[in-house]
Amino acid sequence: MGTKKSSFNYLFRKRGLFENTQFRLTLLYSGMLMLFLLLFIAIVYIILYATIFKDQERELEVSVKQEAKNIEQYLGYQNHKGRLRFRNQESIVKDVDQFFYYVVDQSGELVLGDELIPDLRTELLTAISNWNPSKNEILQKTFQVEFSERGLNGKGRNHEFHPVQKTETIRLMIASQPISYRGEAIGMLYIGKEISFAYQVFKWLPTILLGIAILFSLVALVISYYMSKKAMVPITRAFTRQREFVADASHELRTPLSVMLSSINAMEMTLDLEKEDYSHKLLFNMKNEVKRMTGLVGDLLTLARSDSGTIELVNEWFDFRTIAEEVVESVRALAEFKQIKLHFDAPDVLMVNGDSQKLTQLLYILLDNAIKYTPNRGEAQLSLSVKGKELLIFMKDSGIGINQDDYGRIFERFYRADKARTRQDGGHGLGLAIAKWIVEIHKGTIQVFSEVGKGSTFIISIPIIENRN
Repeated sequence: MGTKKSSFNYLFRKRGLFENTQFRLTLLYSGMLMLFLLLFIAIVYIILYATIFKDQERELEVSVKQEAKNIEQYLGYQNHKGRLRFRNQESIVKDVDQFFYYVVDQSGELVLGDELIPDLRTELLTAISNWNPSKNEILQKTFQVEFSERGLNGKGRNHEFHPVQKTETIRLMIASQPISYRGEAIGMLYIGKEISFAYQVFKWLPTILLGIAILFSLVALVISYYMSKKAMVPITRAFTRQREFVADASHELRTPLSVMLSSINAMEMTLDLEKEDYSHKLLFNMKNEVKRMTGLVGDLLTLARSDSGTIELVNEWFDFRTIAEEVVESVRALAEFKQIKLHFDAPDVLMVNGDSQKLTQLLYILLDNAIKYTPNRGEAQLSLSVKGKELLIFMKDSGIGINQDDYGRIFERFYRADKARTRQDGGHGLGLAIAKWIVEIHKGTIQVFSEVGKGSTFIISIPIIENRN
């Protein structure tokens, strides 16, 4: 049989409480920073889109209107009498930022035009012939252009240059403007501007912004971590002071309460009082209150020490059945007082490892809770068993039951589902909190299943280590 002492579980539990809070604060801070970052990225994307594409659309619209006006003036000077006639191809010069310009008459025939890539003329004319533009409408079209490059093939000295076919995607923004003569439309001007580079920039922009977002998200997490850590400092200090106060106050109160209980017992022994006497009733009530306060102070001290990690966990092998039998017999008088049938079921020998004192306290809490909340002439059953490498504890009663909404809260400190009845029965809402703590420091789990008016069942599972050093 071996024994080892450790306070790691307690310190881990305390740190876990603060780490969970700090983790939530980190998520909150980083979430807010990321939200502002996403808004910033969205605004940047919209501004860039408006700056690049919208500006190019406006420039193209201004350009096509100005060119159409120049053509109308040219026709007026040449006195062509409403016919689209130009002296030569150089009558209109294509700007350097234009990919093409076409002037077509009312029948759709090309009158004048020029483009950077002559092989695209047929496709360009097809595109504008199928387009019926409305006012200030901009057309965007994509064209595939094949061209040849001289590539080097062969190895060593036997290398030659051969043409290599390549395909390039060209994206155009096209605007149109009617050409009028004395208020009558005689043709249409089309101007196209290449936006391949701008389109490529916007194609890669989401990826770039996503990379920036990921980078700044990591930075936001780091900043949020340090912000939450700084915010936890006063909380940690306040919690430490509160824990120390509870521990000190509980420790200091135990002595005067013990003195009061001893004094009341001495008074009962020295005074010859009848049970119906008022003084006897007064002493009896005082004794019960002192006992209740002593239990409360003891529970507070236990929880305070558990938070501070000053309680040492003893790990030893022992026969749990023997301890359980003693606990059941010690509470049997309380059960008989309420005419509750108390059943106990366990193997003849039940060797487990853990802290025997704390597991004994766990059984006291479970049995006391079952008897306290079970009406007269009810039943309570404690069952112990081993399944695989786990110790299973079943505590079943036919008591008042627990509302399903209270399942997660009954293990909270000072929480009482039925406050009026608990107060009447002398409870203070710390028993199940201590029970859960005992189970957790043994790396186990505790569950409750209950139905209002029919009773409750607590199921506890604690791992058993095979090694018996």
